[in-house]
Amino acid sequence: MEQLSAGHVMATTQGTIYPLLSRLRRDALVDSQLRESPAGPPRRYYSLTDSGHVALEAFAAYWPDFRDTVDHFLAEPLESSKENS
Repeated sequence: MEQLSAGHVMATTQGTIYPLLSRLRRDALVDSQLRESPAGPPRRYYSLTDSGHVALEAFAAYWPDFRDTVDHFLAEPLESSKENS
């Protein structure tokens, strides 16, 4: 959680990330285990399963096209407003 929120780009809360982790666990993409914590209650640690690694590779291959498509649609209104100026 600290690493995600430190980037200032991804506004992430526990209410967002933990339901996602639960879904990934139900889909057998991550495993989790409880470990004792020196301060407070036990903590849950997550790791990718073999299926999770395969899904991550597929997502990483798909991501550049998705990003480029989003960038295109974000840039299009900017280009239109420049043309109308």
